Amino acid sequence: MKSKAILSLILVFILMFSSAVPVLAAGTAQITQSVTVTADNPINRFTTFFKNIIDRIVDLWNQIDIFFEVKSEGVQNTKNVNAIHMLKSVTDTIGDSFIITTDDGKVIVIDGGMITETDYFLEYLRQATGNRKPHIDAWFLSHPHDDHCEVFLNVIENYGDALTFDKVYVNFAPIDFYSDTDEEADRILHDYARLRPLFEAKEQILSEGDIFNIGTAKFTVLYSFDSAFTGCNDSSLVFRMELGGKSVMFTGDSSVRAGQKILTNWGSSDMLKSDICKMAHHGQGGCDRDFYEAVSPEICLWPTPSWVWDNRNGNLQTLEVRAWMDELGVQKNYVAKDGSQLILL
Repeated sequence: MKSKAILSLILVFILMFSSAVPVLAAGTAQITQSVTVTADNPINRFTTFFKNIIDRIVDLWNQIDIFFEVKSEGVQNTKNVNAIHMLKSVTDTIGDSFIITTDDGKVIVIDGGMITETDYFLEYLRQATGNRKPHIDAWFLSHPHDDHCEVFLNVIENYGDALTFDKVYVNFAPIDFYSDTDEEADRILHDYARLRPLFEAKEQILSEGDIFNIGTAKFTVLYSFDSAFTGCNDSSLVFRMELGGKSVMFTGDSSVRAGQKILTNWGSSDMLKSDICKMAHHGQGGCDRDFYEAVSPEICLWPTPSWVWDNRNGNLQTLEVRAWMDELGVQKNYVAKDGSQLILL
């Protein structure tokens, strides 16, 4: 931590000096009264150049700060281990971010979270995989909302050298599907389309009923985008993963209608019962109790900030859903509000 303190002092001196430059520049212009203030003015070029340097230093400092934060958490390197990492939010905001490792060395990411989580996500991924430039075998995006897709889009646009990946698995609505109903989803769809040429060859569209393996992890898609449902949350990919002798249900932000369709289509099979369930829509009011009864999990994963877990605003269903899990005999709840969580399979 001594090196961190030294870096802090260096940054403070640099910032103090940079803040003085515009004042000195303005004073010089007033004294000479002959300098035209334009973009090509040497003073303006200098201040712009120096500001860019400061922006880079601040960005580097943020990365260093995140490095120490993740290091202090003692993130376990699970390369070649069957494990699920559920990442916390560094700003106690809502979002989904999961990193899965397998015993045959595969790395799988589900969603990723808000744009503000990008540095944390990347550093956590490095430490969980033991690789300064990690490789992701499969990246799932459940549905086009900020708290699920922004990290992916930010990595594609601004962190292209930070990692590599083989596939991105999606089933998004047509680009203008939410133009009149969901501004956030509309923006994400357009950003995705704008950046798609950078990864188009790696895109894999999933549909209900698809079954495939990523190393020793087996995936069965139980639900995908249905144009009859106009809400973006009900376009969430829902899939069951089998890994290390355990089954895990990933639900995205599915709400009651998607859950009921899954029950109708899959209720008579053995595909709903799962050892572990990722709570739908952060546990604040997604699928109904019938769905969770069919899944009947022993462990629940809650990508849930503190204010949602406590229903601090008073307008969520979280406390009721928590009561359901107690009544269904769930043995363990892993909650993101308590920090990033590791589940060994």
